[in-house]
Amino acid sequence: MRPPVLLATVLSGALLLGACGGTTRENSTGNGGPTGSATTANPQAPLRTGLKITYLPKQVNNPYFTVVRGGAENAGKELQAEVKTTGPSDASAASQVTYINTAAQQRQDALVLAANDPNAVAPALKTARAQGMKVVTLDSDVAADARDLFVNQVNSTDIAVKQIELLAETIGGEGEFAILSATANATNQNTWIEIMKQELAKPGYAKLKLVETAYGNDDDQTSFQKTQALLAAHPNLKGIISPTTVGIAAAARYLSSSAYQGKVALTGLGTPNQLRAFVKNGTVKSFALWEPAKLGYLATQAAAALASGRVTGSQGQKFAAGSLGEYTIGQSGEIVLGPPTVFTTDNVDRFDF
Repeated sequence: MRPPVLLATVLSGALLLGACGGTTRENSTGNGGPTGSATTANPQAPLRTGLKITYLPKQVNNPYFTVVRGGAENAGKELQAEVKTTGPSDASAASQVTYINTAAQQRQDALVLAANDPNAVAPALKTARAQGMKVVTLDSDVAADARDLFVNQVNSTDIAVKQIELLAETIGGEGEFAILSATANATNQNTWIEIMKQELAKPGYAKLKLVETAYGNDDDQTSFQKTQALLAAHPNLKGIISPTTVGIAAAARYLSSSAYQGKVALTGLGTPNQLRAFVKNGTVKSFALWEPAKLGYLATQAAAALASGRVTGSQGQKFAAGSLGEYTIGQSGEIVLGPPTVFTTDNVDRFDF
């Protein structure tokens, strides 16, 4: 949800899957509270094969999460793990609960989840963890005591600030703009939007005015209609930020076929394959994202490290994440994939995802 050099700076020198990454055995309480399981990490533990891992995206028909799935499946092949994808076709708050319960009933070793709502799924996740299933969230987090690890695609402040910078550059640093978000309960979207508002309070952005935040529910047609409504409601609108791949693609499609093309700027988070044509026809000057496949890959590697007992989720623990190298778990069980990439007409053709 749904965004520098394409993660070349994440960590060079990839470690072998069997490496321990220099960690030592340590006692830990984890970050999952009473619902957590193992409390002791053993970085020397053998990496288990044959693990059963369920990947649960916000919605199965979302192109962005399809790319994430590819990364998860690639990690599964390297780990000799069974990775299966399941999930809802809509992004409503409670739509994932049934799938979480099913994964627990099927005795899956781990669940990799992009949450539609931080709280609606928490009770089911706590029950599943109490039964022994490890939970790794990616893209959009849940309540911290309902999972073991959160793989954040990028530092939240960096990606939020970057979107404001891109908009300001495009519209000359002044004017009205709107935000076209995903769902009203999406954790990552709300975090980024709050940081954007804080950034707008700085003197350098005194002439930028956020007039409305609309929600397209990560649905193409709804986002298309919300774009149309924003333009009708705000005749002086100079720009739109859409921090979701579904929203920005729908908004670009509307703008490119309207009288607003070239007059209302659009930026946010999207994939090169979605937006390439709109960059080339001038609808979108620049946008940002991380590499989604690497997000799925890292989360699956983290799930395997958890299920093998190499980490428990405590701050400071390290693990080898296949071709991405070594990662260190941060505060509250957070792992950050890496910096965002900015795409423009100069580089958009170099990427294929």
